[in-house]
Amino acid sequence: MSSAPKHSILVVGSLNADLVVRAPRFPQPGETLGGEDLQIIPGGKGANQAVAAARQGVKTAMLGRVGSDSFAAFLLDNLKSNNVDTSRVMPTDSATGAAIIVVDANGQNSIVLSPGANGRVSPADVETASFPDFKLLLLQLEIPAPAVLRAAQKAREHGLTVVLNPAPANPLPDELLANVDILIPNESELSLLTGMPVDDVSSAERAAKEILKRGVKTVIVTLGGRGALLVMGAGAAHINTYKVDVVDTTAAGDAFIGGFAAKLLESGGSPADMQEQTLALQNAVRYGCACGALAATKFGAQPSLPAKDEVEKFLNQSLISNFQTCPQNTSF
Repeated sequence: MSSAPKHSILVVGSLNADLVVRAPRFPQPGETLGGEDLQIIPGGKGANQAVAAARQGVKTAMLGRVGSDSFAAFLLDNLKSNNVDTSRVMPTDSATGAAIIVVDANGQNSIVLSPGANGRVSPADVETASFPDFKLLLLQLEIPAPAVLRAAQKAREHGLTVVLNPAPANPLPDELLANVDILIPNESELSLLTGMPVDDVSSAERAAKEILKRGVKTVIVTLGGRGALLVMGAGAAHINTYKVDVVDTTAAGDAFIGGFAAKLLESGGSPADMQEQTLALQNAVRYGCACGALAATKFGAQPSLPAKDEVEKFLNQSLISNFQTCPQNTSF
C-alpha cells in the first residue's frame, strides 16, 4: 500500500550567509562609501525559496551543503525554525556560501557571491534523496550544473513538476531544459538564455517562445514592478503586480517562486486538462506576484519573505485588478 508523500516540495540548491550593508548608492570603482551597520542574514536562492514555500504552509525539504564554520549552524537553525526539513543538507570541509550585498537608497541591490560549500553539491548528493516523497522540485543555478541536471532528471523520472529559476544567469544545455516543466527567468536571464533583447513585455514574449522550442513547457518571466508574463504553447498572459513602497528587492524573486510553487500545488500541481492547467498557472502567478511585492517592503532576504496569512490579508485588502491578457498574444 502506497503512502502519501511526506513532503510536497524538494529544493535542491544553495544556502548562503548574506552580509548586508545599506548605502546611499553603489560605490564607483576605487571609491569608499560610508554605510550602515553590517547585518548577517540567512540567504541563498535555494534556502530563500525553501523558506518562501514553507511559510505558505507547504511541507518543504532542502538538499544542499554547508561548511564547517559558524555560519553553518546559523543557516540550519533558521531553516528549522521555518519548518524546512534540513536532513538532506550535508556538511563539507570548506567555508559556507556567502553573499556580499549592498542595498542602495532606492532598495535596489548589488550582490557578489562566494559559493563555498554550495560548489561542492554533486550528482551523488542528489542520489541520496528519495524523489517519490515529493511532488515538485525547485532548482536554481547557485550549485554546480551537473547536480542541477541530475536533480531535474531524477524528478522527471519520478513524475515531479520541475521548476527551474535560471539564476545566476548562465547558458543552459538543451539536456537540462528538456527536463524542465516551468522555467522562471527575469528579463536579463531570459536575454542571456536566448541572445535576444528583452526590455518590455512584447520582447519578453518573443524570447520566451524561443525557449519553448527547446523543450520547456511553460516560461514565466518576472518583470519586477511590471509583474510577470506567463507563456505557454497555447498563448501568453501578462499578470500585473501590486504597487508597494519598495524597501529592499533582495529575495523578492525568491518570494515569487516559493509562493508560486505553493499555490500551484494547492491547485493539484499540473492538471492534465489544458484549461484547468492554464487557470492554475495564472492563479499561482498572481499569488507569486503578491508574495514578491510584500517581500520588497521589508529589509533582508529570508526575513522579508511573507507568511501565508500575511499574503491572504494583502490580497483581500487589495483593490487592484492585476490580470490582463496581452493584446498582441493569443488568449488562453
